[in-house]
Amino acid sequence: MAKKKAKPSGNTICQNKKARHEYSIDTKFEAGLSLTGWEVKSLREGRGQLVDSYVVLHNGEAWLVGAHFTPLKTASTHVIADPTRQRKLLLHRREIDRLIGAVQAKGFTCVALALYWKNDRVKCEIALAKGKKQHDKRDAEKERDWNRQKQRVLAAK
Repeated sequence: MAKKKAKPSGNTICQNKKARHEYSIDTKFEAGLSLTGWEVKSLREGRGQLVDSYVVLHNGEAWLVGAHFTPLKTASTHVIADPTRQRKLLLHRREIDRLIGAVQAKGFTCVALALYWKNDRVKCEIALAKGKKQHDKRDAEKERDWNRQKQRVLAAK
């Protein structure tokens, strides 16, 4: 009997680059995602988007809102697919309480940063974040440009 070869874990499905630009990231969490069959098949094809997604904390539960999973024509023939439905995030009670406390008391926002595979399961990286002002965004861009320039100078030597 041949052993089944394990798939590489940590493959990124999609990222929310806009969130990294708009917010300064404080604390990151890893959450499971409650999905239906056609959504998993769609994510295997890489058809997920997190562009305008965020996390809502309601009745002691965390929900991913605004994520768009494009349904495949072949996978969802008998199901009426809603590509932007709210999806439940699977977190421990302590983590949810920590998120609720930070959002309500300290003025943080909870955003989704990435979707990735981990041991054949879809995981969502969420983070507590604070919004950046316009001048903070410009400073971050200047810092990035300066680091690129330094790398070029070092590589030329």
